[in-house]
Amino acid sequence: MTVQPATIQLSLVSHTNTGKTTLARSLIGRDVGEIRDEAHVTALAECHRLIETADGHVLNLWDTPGFGDSARLIKRLRLQGNPVGWLLSEVWDRWRDRPFWSSQQAIRNVREQADVVLYLVNASEKPGEAGYVAPEMEILAWIGKPVLVLLNQLGEPRPGHQDAADEAAWRKHLAPFPFIRQVLPLDAFARCWVQEFILFDAVAPCLPGESQAAFAQLAAAWRQRRLDSFHAAMASLADFLTRAATDSEALPEAGVGRTLRRLGAAIGIGSAASPQQQAMESLAGRLEAEIRRSTDQLIELHGLGGRAAQEVLDRLAGDFSAREKIGESSAALVGGVMSGALSGLAADLAAGGLTLGAGAVIGAIAGAVGSAGAAHAANRLRGIDDNRLHWSSESLERLFAASLLRYLAVAHYGRGRGEWRQTALPEHWRKIVEASTLPLRDELMKAWPDGKDGATSTASRQSLQALLTRAAKDALGQLYPQAELS
Repeated sequence: MTVQPATIQLSLVSHTNTGKTTLARSLIGRDVGEIRDEAHVTALAECHRLIETADGHVLNLWDTPGFGDSARLIKRLRLQGNPVGWLLSEVWDRWRDRPFWSSQQAIRNVREQADVVLYLVNASEKPGEAGYVAPEMEILAWIGKPVLVLLNQLGEPRPGHQDAADEAAWRKHLAPFPFIRQVLPLDAFARCWVQEFILFDAVAPCLPGESQAAFAQLAAAWRQRRLDSFHAAMASLADFLTRAATDSEALPEAGVGRTLRRLGAAIGIGSAASPQQQAMESLAGRLEAEIRRSTDQLIELHGLGGRAAQEVLDRLAGDFSAREKIGESSAALVGGVMSGALSGLAADLAAGGLTLGAGAVIGAIAGAVGSAGAAHAANRLRGIDDNRLHWSSESLERLFAASLLRYLAVAHYGRGRGEWRQTALPEHWRKIVEASTLPLRDELMKAWPDGKDGATSTASRQSLQALLTRAAKDALGQLYPQAELS
């Protein structure tokens, strides 16, 4: 059966200067309205389209002026329908108290247009201390529409039990009002798209039966839009990780002189030459640029403004791994000083101590072959015919987790906050990401590309995207267990 095109109206209302326009911007993804830290910035009710389906169904969000003097406002509303009330509202208030008149107009608009009212409250206040709530409950009762209470100004993302405590306190305080259907956390500054699914699930049962089918299509379209952005973000991060895993920097082969200097530095005599440090600097510099590029992509995918700031990496030697060809003549020279049984260790030292010990194993087994032979065998065993520096598997694993954290930071950044800027990450996010990543460790080790072959890189990119998707969904599921992400 064909469903006739329907328009469903959500009205966002609150006490003045509580963050309605900021939240509207985050939901709509555009810089609508005007934001200033003062009362009555929004003068008239403004209608914004959230989404429209191919069948012509429309979901609108109304941003309205704040209630202001709520006690005085409810008194004026009680006079609606008689000549004195009309005279005070349409003549006296209109010319002598424009913000107060705007509030009345907005409330009448909500009463006439809204299907569901979204009532925003300042959750940084305790429910009993917010003196404006009681008279505004009378206003909402006069409007006569189902109401969802949204807890705003919660601060930076917190562990779920803290949000749950605020929800419970507000739900208990508002229990006497039957038109309050649900209380939900939805901070204008730090909301995540997953919470929008929870909001839509709460809106659905508030609508009349004839609107249910249309809203189901609108909610599905909204969900698909957000999931498309999510999967695009995972693809972007997989591309970033593949680039990092296949990046490398050439190292000069260790000659006799360089070998002796590095051996001396290893035992505290003199200092090592700097080509390897320069290679590390080059590799880290490219990674920093890739992080900025990847973050800019995430910012754009989430409809935010601004660009990523300079990222600072911890340039620890442990983050690097050398695929370094062992100089056979150098190893032979060292082997002339050390015993054959230690020639593998000498080969490791000649490579800067950054091999994975393959030389030492070979030297222990076939020490009598001689140092040059051990070095040659080590190169053959490791499949190395040139000297390269690349990111170690440990650093790539950390980069995987850091990418998920970076994604969470962008996904929780409301557009109403202004242009993107990096802030401190909540500590509980790190624990959640660690828990989501740990079960994938074995699969992750197999997913990293082992070279620059195009087919290998494509397969690795696909594997990394699948692992990122699983880990991100698991993390979001821990943060928002009420949401259905499949």
